[in-house]
Amino acid sequence: MELSVYSISGKETGQKVQLSDEIFGIEPNDHAIYLDVKQYLANQRQGTHKSKERNEIAGSTRKLHKQKGTGGSRKGGIKNPLFKGGGRIFGPQPRDYSFKLNKKLKSLARKSALSYKAKENNIMVVEDFNFSEPKTKNFTSLLENLKINGHKNLFLLHEANQNIFLSSRNVLKAKVSRAIDMNTYEILNSQKLIITASTVKTIEEAFSK
Repeated sequence: MELSVYSISGKETGQKVQLSDEIFGIEPNDHAIYLDVKQYLANQRQGTHKSKERNEIAGSTRKLHKQKGTGGSRKGGIKNPLFKGGGRIFGPQPRDYSFKLNKKLKSLARKSALSYKAKENNIMVVEDFNFSEPKTKNFTSLLENLKINGHKNLFLLHEANQNIFLSSRNVLKAKVSRAIDMNTYEILNSQKLIITASTVKTIEEAFSK
């Protein structure tokens, strides 16, 4: 697949970039995508939820009244879950939601997500750029020039760039990330995937390992 390279002013530079069919042109595997997204979302959960059960409630363990002869139901302690202020029955407990996935499956999921973006023509290649200083205005001007303002945009860079990252931090629906840190969820959650020219080679090298 061949794409034109755009300048940060939004005009075509006349250069072309060839995207590898082994990465951007495979038959997407939906189940691999499902598992990778499921793992990503599970890893975001802290798992610190907790409610007190009967043995953890502060209160007396005295039996409220004798077992028989009152005409009422049987009652144990005041910490009974049926009473107000009692313990929670089978309440949530702290746990780890993360689970393991094989590297090959995660790689397949990422290539599937990239292939979906390529099929939908939602990948744009821009020339390598940098900002002299971190300014939100610089980044919003870039979005307007590329005519992608208002979309959910994911920018993939071949290396960390503090000025670009800080410039994008206050822009809604925009995220800047290194190519080696990309994940299936963020690729699919974006409407437009913007890749710098040098990042294409970085992506190909990452999937060739």
